[in-house]
Amino acid sequence: MASNTDFVQYIADQCSGAGEIIAKKMFGDYGIYCNGKIFGLICDDCFYLKPTDAVRPLLRVVDMRPPYDGAKDYFYIADVDDRDYVSQLVRETCKVLPEPKPKRKR
Repeated sequence: MASNTDFVQYIADQCSGAGEIIAKKMFGDYGIYCNGKIFGLICDDCFYLKPTDAVRPLLRVVDMRPPYDGAKDYFYIADVDDRDYVSQLVRETCKVLPEPKPKRKR
């Protein structure tokens, strides 16, 4: 089951305090990016954040789940209505993620 586009936009809006947020359709659901870094997934109307040691202590509830069958566990973020909280999680996650690799010219 794919995510509802309204839910995807809501999550992007909730994360917007962290930087420039873009959601890209991937494999039937969405990858979500902040300033060019992919930091999470939106699958079946659920928001998943890449797991990092920097964010773990900030989580209100640590709930690890795979976003889709066969995936590694991500942090499942159920409390998406607190914009400041969600933006903080995204900011702290992106601080420790590597810079995206430059795209090769064709």
